[in-house]
Amino acid sequence: MSRHLLPVGPATAPARQDQAPAAAVEPARVVEPLPFAGLRLVHAAVRRDLARIPQALRLLQPEDRESADALKRHWDFVTAMVTCHHEQQDTRLWPVLRRFAPELRLLLNWLESDHHNLDQCFTRTTTLVGIATRDPASAWPVSYAVEELAARVETHLRIEERQLLPRMAGVFQPGSRIGTLPELLDLLRIADGPSASDALVWLLEGVHPEQVDRLLADCDDETVRHWPHWRDTYARCTDRLWGPTGQ
Repeated sequence: MSRHLLPVGPATAPARQDQAPAAAVEPARVVEPLPFAGLRLVHAAVRRDLARIPQALRLLQPEDRESADALKRHWDFVTAMVTCHHEQQDTRLWPVLRRFAPELRLLLNWLESDHHNLDQCFTRTTTLVGIATRDPASAWPVSYAVEELAARVETHLRIEERQLLPRMAGVFQPGSRIGTLPELLDLLRIADGPSASDALVWLLEGVHPEQVDRLLADCDDETVRHWPHWRDTYARCTDRLWGPTGQ
């Protein structure tokens, strides 16, 4: 299963021959990490893609193998990100909350159990998406299956956001890295899953530029330096799926 959206190779940004000399750099501002931004961005990205993938399936044409392959690649990436997200919550976040917020244990047990159920649903739907991208004539019923999965995922995400995130704010001190975007990227770098560069551009697609700047301010210098290259490459990879505006 492909877990990459961008070309795999050395992380180097291409040099521009016409680039003007760098201007004087202002001292970096100290920016507090946005609380639980990593968790919230994953939720938003999963919602976004589960909403638009059914339409992309319905628009597949038998002769357009390039778009079909791109859609299957993107689905596999989303599935891998969901799996990593669940694993990180179950193994890293939930144990901390069980210790310091024992009143949440029943809720956390349910969320962990539902993670396993959702992972199985994604596995079954992956098989169907593979069939649809090989044979677009079967894409319509598969698109309905994706919509049913999206409804199940939405229920889970709402429970986390309404019942868990407000309580987490009382457990973790302001400035904690738990659940932030930098922590998520660091965990992806050491995990056997999607690359941090793929995840970053996927998570920040459609986010307001000012908010992107704020989120990148929390990240390391190498990530900030390569961000424009990763963003532009991601756009070229996904334009054939959603169009240049991502709609």
